[in-house]
Amino acid sequence: MALTPRKLNTYTMFKLPAAYWCGVRTKHIDNEKCIVGVKYKWINQNPFKSMFWAVQGMAAEFSTGALMISKIQESGKRVSMLVTSNNATFTKKATGKIRFTCNDGKAIDDVLNKAITTGEGQTIWMQSIGTNEEGIEVSTFNFEWSVKVKQ
Repeated sequence: MALTPRKLNTYTMFKLPAAYWCGVRTKHIDNEKCIVGVKYKWINQNPFKSMFWAVQGMAAEFSTGALMISKIQESGKRVSMLVTSNNATFTKKATGKIRFTCNDGKAIDDVLNKAITTGEGQTIWMQSIGTNEEGIEVSTFNFEWSVKVKQ
């Protein structure tokens, strides 16, 4: 059963309520990319009248994680996944509607195939870029995911 934005948003409501209440919503997911949006509002603001960095991080991480979950589901294998490291760069105030896009579908295919073939844990760095309504980059998040086939 393919993941859809609606299914992911329902999942967020029940399993990640902080992200849901802050407005994190999946907009698009396919074999190559995942787009997650969040709108600047009172509940997710910082004292500098922009979006709190942690809210951006939730949306960015979810764009990478949802794509990973989709690919694991496609593989038909039981695979554990965990963020082991991350970093971020902020280049502009995040106000208005921000969209985080991860385009690492092909790289996930490669790392999952290697994990399944070798039976050993693998890591992959995935990137999510946040842009505002004008298409200007506001932040970039990188997440190192560890995957391992369960025995």
